[in-house]
Amino acid sequence: MEQKIRQSMDRQCFKRDYAAPADVLMDIGALERKSYDAWRAGRVPFLEYVCHANLHKLAEMLKIMRNVAAQRKWNPSITVYKHKSLTLRFSKYGNPNVEKAYSTHYVAKKPKKEPEPAPNAPAANPDAEPSLS
Repeated sequence: MEQKIRQSMDRQCFKRDYAAPADVLMDIGALERKSYDAWRAGRVPFLEYVCHANLHKLAEMLKIMRNVAAQRKWNPSITVYKHKSLTLRFSKYGNPNVEKAYSTHYVAKKPKKEPEPAPNAPAANPDAEPSLS
């Protein structure tokens, strides 16, 4: 299970620079897209209701996601899920810690690139002698 989660998170960050728990759950088969869409549309009371894993397994999956993100030094970012004016719930009782775990997206740090020269800037010539004028 850990390897599947790790691979899913890596794929997501490669595609879009962040990984979201709900998307990981869909990737590994613990959540169907149609069930997720129904939850996003406000037709499901809470996301765990339509997941194909028990609460213990879901908690374990969320913990693995946190650990993978920490190992890769990805930044956590809380995301609020809403349908119209309704804040969507992930868990039956709305426990703040559980809600936070599901709503945390992990943002990969982009590699630093050397800035490109300005379009009108002359190209640097390393063999040219410095101008004294």
